[in-house]
Amino acid sequence: MEKKIRVLVAKPGLDGHDRGAKVVARALRDAGFEVIYTGLRQTPEQIAEAALQEDVNVVAMSILSGAHGHLFPKVVDLLHKNGMNDVLIIGGGVIPEGDIPALKEAGVAEVFTPGTPTGDVVKFINEHVKL
Repeated sequence: MEKKIRVLVAKPGLDGHDRGAKVVARALRDAGFEVIYTGLRQTPEQIAEAALQEDVNVVAMSILSGAHGHLFPKVVDLLHKNGMNDVLIIGGGVIPEGDIPALKEAGVAEVFTPGTPTGDVVKFINEHVKL
C-alpha cells in the first residue's frame, strides 16, 4: 500500500473565514494527499498538538486576520519544541508581500497569497516532502 503525504490544514487565531482553506484542502485531497482539517479558530497549541497526534508531514496554515506575524512563528516554535523538525510548514491567505521574508525566516517554508493556483501548492509539497 502506497503511503500518502499527510497534511494538516489549520486556521489559527480568531479568523472566521475558511473558504480558501477548504478550497486548498479539497485540492490537496484530490491530488492524493491525506488531509486533516482542524476547523476555525485554532490556537497555536491546538494546531501543534493536532500535528503531533496526526503524525503529519505538512502543516498548512491559512489566515486572513493579519495576525500571521505572531501566530505562524508561534506554531513553528511549538512544532519544533514537540520534536517535529522535519515537518514542512506552509502558510497562505491575505499576507502582505513585505511580511513574507520574516515568516520564512521564522521557519515557514513558503507563503501562498490569494490567486495562487492550487496546483502550485500541490507541486511545492510534492517537491519538498519525500516519504
